[in-house]
Amino acid sequence: MLRGNYPATVDGKGRLKIPTAFKTFLDENFGPDFYVTSLDGAFVRVYPFRVWREIEDKLAALPSLNKAKKKLLDRTNYWGQAGRMDAQGRILIPTLLRESAAMRGEVAVMGYLNYLDVWNMERFREHMEKEPLTDEDQETLSGLGI
Repeated sequence: MLRGNYPATVDGKGRLKIPTAFKTFLDENFGPDFYVTSLDGAFVRVYPFRVWREIEDKLAALPSLNKAKKKLLDRTNYWGQAGRMDAQGRILIPTLLRESAAMRGEVAVMGYLNYLDVWNMERFREHMEKEPLTDEDQETLSGLGI
C-alpha cells in the first residue's frame, strides 16, 4: 500500500521525482504508466494507470447523461494527462495543472493506499487547517470500525 508523506521536489521542467519509498512499491505492483490529474486544480493526483482504468470502467458503466460522471470527467480530463515514469523515477506534471497547483520546489507526496496526492507544502497545511477532523468525521470512522 501507498502510505505516509515523503517530501519531494518538482524540477524546473515540471517533473516530480517519486520518493524511493513509493517508487519501489509502484514499480513492483503497477509499472511505469500513470494518469496525472486533479479534481479541482489545487493539488495533483497520481493514479497508477491500472487503478485509473478501473475507475474508467466503473464510469463507462454509468449512463452517459449521469451528471456526477460528467462533472468528474470534466475535471479529470481538463487537468489530466497520461504519463510514464522515466528511468530516474520522474513523472511530468501537465503544465496547466502544475501552474494551478503551484507545483514547484518542495512538495508533499502522500500515499492514499492505491494513488498519490501531491501538494504544495504551504497549501496542504492551509487545507488541513480549513478541513479539520470533526466529531462527525470521527463518528463516521468509528461506525466503519476504524
